[in-house]
Amino acid sequence: MARINLLPWREQLREKRRKRFLSSLAAVAIAAAGIVILADRYYASEIDAQTARNQYLQTQLTALDNRIKQISDLKARRKQLVERMKIIQDLQGNRPISGRIFDQLARTLPDGVYFTDVKMVDKVISISGNAESNNRVSELLRNLEGSPWLQQAVLTEVKTKPSGDVDQANAFQLTVRQTVPAESDSK
Repeated sequence: MARINLLPWREQLREKRRKRFLSSLAAVAIAAAGIVILADRYYASEIDAQTARNQYLQTQLTALDNRIKQISDLKARRKQLVERMKIIQDLQGNRPISGRIFDQLARTLPDGVYFTDVKMVDKVISISGNAESNNRVSELLRNLEGSPWLQQAVLTEVKTKPSGDVDQANAFQLTVRQTVPAESDSK
């Protein structure tokens, strides 16, 4: 006899296929969720690594900025020291000149004339003094012009003193510029 299956085999097959489809769907969803979680963790670790690199670069930039500031401070200090050294070298180089200037002032001083005040500002020497006559003052001016260490002697004022001072009749003021003679002149 032929066997006839009266059971609803199509529904069972459909139910089996549906279960297989749902289980495959669940497996795919779980796999997709796993892939999404793995991708999220990968990108989060990459972001953390980049953040760490950025923080390292930021600290290094701050350190470099501090070093640049220190270098600029050191350059400024070096510039000040070089300027001080130049001033000191100029002063040491000009030290014998002041002695020479006083020597020249003494050599150019004629008889009957004496200085009461000598001031030097930069390279201009202001001289005040007394003289017996105007001729002595003009002789002093000629002597100052003839000196290799002094030039541009300019008489600014001559006053006649009252007759009570017989020895020194004229008070004068003059200015003269200090120079450094050429090598052949100083020898």
